Amino acid sequence: MPQPPTRDITVVHSSDLHVDHDYTARLHGGDGTAGLACVLKAARDISADIVILAGDTFDSHRVPQDLIERAAAVIAAAALPVVILPGNHDPAISTAIYRRGALAAVKNLHVIGITHDKAVDFPDLSLEIWGRAHRDYADMMPFETVRVRRARWLIAMAHGHYVPTPDRSGGPRPSWLIGDDEIAATGADYVALGHWNRAARVGNGSVPAYYSGSPEYAGTVNVVRFRDAGGVTVTRAPLDIAREPAA
Repeated sequence: MPQPPTRDITVVHSSDLHVDHDYTARLHGGDGTAGLACVLKAARDISADIVILAGDTFDSHRVPQDLIERAAAVIAAAALPVVILPGNHDPAISTAIYRRGALAAVKNLHVIGITHDKAVDFPDLSLEIWGRAHRDYADMMPFETVRVRRARWLIAMAHGHYVPTPDRSGGPRPSWLIGDDEIAATGADYVALGHWNRAARVGNGSVPAYYSGSPEYAGTVNVVRFRDAGGVTVTRAPLDIAREPAA
């Protein structure tokens, strides 16, 4: 049985990369994978153990094959585990790009809802990462159920809109609401959120819950350090990301 590490663990958290061949590509001189590459470079530069991408990594499943192949090559070249939670733009549908071709063959890529049903375990780090993937384009509760802790460290991922006390009385609507009580119920050491372009800490403070923001808007990634001596610290690291000036 693998022994827990006797060192700190570093996880880089980002979201809403929206890899595409249109809007995001135009921001980067035609390279829709530039934001992804910058996030992974930042992770390598700080010797991160894992990268987690909390939804909308791709803008849609309707992107050219050459873009999928380029993204797959960028992830493979990072040579560190990458965990993706599908969001409302790239849900885990039957025709998801994660299920086919180059992305399906990337050995260091773990996609919750596709390669793993609900969670990805890293026994050598005594870490478990879980989340409820978007499986279609309809509304859902990202933290409708929670997972019992099975490792020393637990990260919960979700892609949706935070409000302290969600009002769901109005019937189904595509908001994917996340509330304080639901965040607290995870009992996680860190809650990695996506859907907001800006970086922010949310929740009532009982569980550390953060949006990373998108690379282009926030210009940073969240750096989460799990201390061997106990406790979790969260900081932000800048991205070396070049953007085309607005027209």
